[in-house]
Amino acid sequence: MGTITKALEMLNFFSRQRPEIGLSEFVKLTQRDKATVLRHLAELKDNGFLEQATDTKAYRLGPAILRLAGVSEAIYPLRDRVRPIINEIAQQVGELTHVALLQGEALSPLFYSDVKMHGTQVNYNEGELLPLHATSSGMAVLAFSDPAFVDKVLSHGLKPFSNRTMTDPGQLKAQLAQIHETGFAYQEKAFDGEVTSGGVPIFGSSGQVIGAVSVAIPSIRQSEEKTQAIRAHLCDAMQRITTAVGGIIPPEHAHKWQQP
Repeated sequence: MGTITKALEMLNFFSRQRPEIGLSEFVKLTQRDKATVLRHLAELKDNGFLEQATDTKAYRLGPAILRLAGVSEAIYPLRDRVRPIINEIAQQVGELTHVALLQGEALSPLFYSDVKMHGTQVNYNEGELLPLHATSSGMAVLAFSDPAFVDKVLSHGLKPFSNRTMTDPGQLKAQLAQIHETGFAYQEKAFDGEVTSGGVPIFGSSGQVIGAVSVAIPSIRQSEEKTQAIRAHLCDAMQRITTAVGGIIPPEHAHKWQQP
């Protein structure tokens, strides 16, 4: 891992729940020595990606992040395009619905909606990268990715996030083959021990998989009827989102998301 990657990787630790991070906490989170962390923080601060609170000396996201996010959204307003679709699906299923885009070997959350109709809800952190092997959205992406990319992802030591996380490459490939056949990924308590989710891929302008849309529910509300309802809404969502971002669903796979 290069120096630039190590420095930029530190930005992924910020979230709504963790808007500011001090030096000592960064050392623990990165598991790097203090001198290295200080050097990376200084580089990020000098380039505007971080700024430092005057009272606590803790670090928070800087103006460069806002500027680049604004430029990206102005040129290619993905969030604006998916927002009404995700809000509508969340309202229809009554559960947390989110869309995430492929970033390296993980998924980066783009937008989510939670109508909070129930007392028990899914705890969703939009600042957290999602693992491909332990989430329904990630598995939906892998199932329609290039085999070489899949082999690369599965060749790493896969992290178990719960006692239900599948980490054996052979078992994962068998599950991916099934997802590729049906077009729908289903994960029960694999990323969060109390959450069940379903996901489908979304495609880019060349028909390549670029991300996924998913619905996550507390496992105590899971049922076969609920799963089928979620699947139907996700099939609708993926077609609308793919079209909204200028993508094309590969013709040979289009039938997998057609409503009966």
